[in-house]
Amino acid sequence: MSISGSLSAALSGLTAVSRAAETVSSNISNAMTDGYGRREINLSSRVLEGSGNGVRFDGITRNSDPALIGDRRLSEAEFGQADATFDFLSSIGAAIGTPDNPGGLTGRMTSLEAAIIQASSRPDSDTRLQGILNTATGVANHLNSVSDRVQAERLKADNTIAASVDQMNTALQQIQSLNARIVRFNGGSQDPSSLIDQRQALIDQISELVPLREVPRDNGTIALFTLGGAILLDGRAAEIGFEPVGVIVPDMTIASGALSGLTINGRPVSTSAETGAIAGGKLAGLFDVRDVQATGFQTRLDAVARDLVERFEDPGMDPTLGVGDPGLFTDAGAAIVAIDEIGLAGRISINALADPAQGGALWRIRDGLGAPAVGDPGDASLLNAMSDALTGSRLPVSGGFTAQRSATGLASDLLSGVSVQLNTQETERTYLRVQTDTLIEMELRDGVDTDVELQKLLLIEQSFAANARVISTIDDLIQTLLRI
Repeated sequence: MSISGSLSAALSGLTAVSRAAETVSSNISNAMTDGYGRREINLSSRVLEGSGNGVRFDGITRNSDPALIGDRRLSEAEFGQADATFDFLSSIGAAIGTPDNPGGLTGRMTSLEAAIIQASSRPDSDTRLQGILNTATGVANHLNSVSDRVQAERLKADNTIAASVDQMNTALQQIQSLNARIVRFNGGSQDPSSLIDQRQALIDQISELVPLREVPRDNGTIALFTLGGAILLDGRAAEIGFEPVGVIVPDMTIASGALSGLTINGRPVSTSAETGAIAGGKLAGLFDVRDVQATGFQTRLDAVARDLVERFEDPGMDPTLGVGDPGLFTDAGAAIVAIDEIGLAGRISINALADPAQGGALWRIRDGLGAPAVGDPGDASLLNAMSDALTGSRLPVSGGFTAQRSATGLASDLLSGVSVQLNTQETERTYLRVQTDTLIEMELRDGVDTDVELQKLLLIEQSFAANARVISTIDDLIQTLLRI
């Protein structure tokens, strides 16, 4: 090899070492960056006119495991769906209150039973009659509060859906743009690894909301499909549509047209958490909370409220009531109408006839809401009938309850149903969290190892010094020749 050939080989070595140092420094600086794929420099022997002449830089390889990334994304999506349901059930369970909490629904029902029993032993005591009124008002207000919480959770889910859809649309547009830039980089022999990192981070954002299948296309581009078969990106990004609302009341549903569903490029898609186009992710979980979990619980809560109203408006309990007259508990002041049960828990209130603050009188609790005048102050027959009505077992006509219960027992069944669901969901959520963390850890094992990168840096330093020494030696040889 000639002196010029040796110089060329040494210069190629310096160039390769410089690119290797750049690659190592990029790996070390991004060791904690989410979505970053570890880089490795690709080198080969350079051949000129059939002879080896230095080293050739062949490009940068971005290391990643598509199968592992896909599993991790699917696990994150499943966790997102489970987490949405868990948050809802936790909120509702807290709103109902535990059985040992006097301010919970069961505790308030028990207090009402006790207040009626105490008043029946001293029916002439206005203080004890006031106790019935106070505890009954507490029960009604608590049912109102729980119903309001359910609708607040539905509205929260609706708002989160809107924010998630906006996030997905923005991310899909950015991925489309990155696809185009990656094509240009590949065509211009530039390293697109940084663009691929950005694209992976954006896909990760979407995959938590909707489980995805990533399909490679030509020139480094990708297409995105949901596991339910919807096309989110294939050349052009899909437009996902959703219209949030400002307030939600119990009778608002997708079926009634009062709430928005989801569209992809203007076409409605199923939002079922089990079989829909977006099933399996946080977005499906939010729709399930808004349209299935919350409405199902509201139905059971309304059934508890209806059972309570019907126990006290039965003319057999209070002979002073006529057919169609409201009892102690009312539907916003009126008697219950069976076909208007939806949202009853949010409307249940105390009959104004028994409430002095509303122009009524406490003696009506003892003598009958429809009594024309004050009766015998010592007569506890109606109070005893109220106690029997409250503690008697009956099968609710709605809500899907299957056993006869007292009013307190029915409230306990309501809480028990939520508690069972919550425990099941917590177990599922914990399992998915551990699974996701394990997959993330496995993915990180193939990421940047700073110890290994520093070892490479030492070799790079030695290689740089050796190539520089070769150039220095060649320079001495050339200077010697020039001095001859």
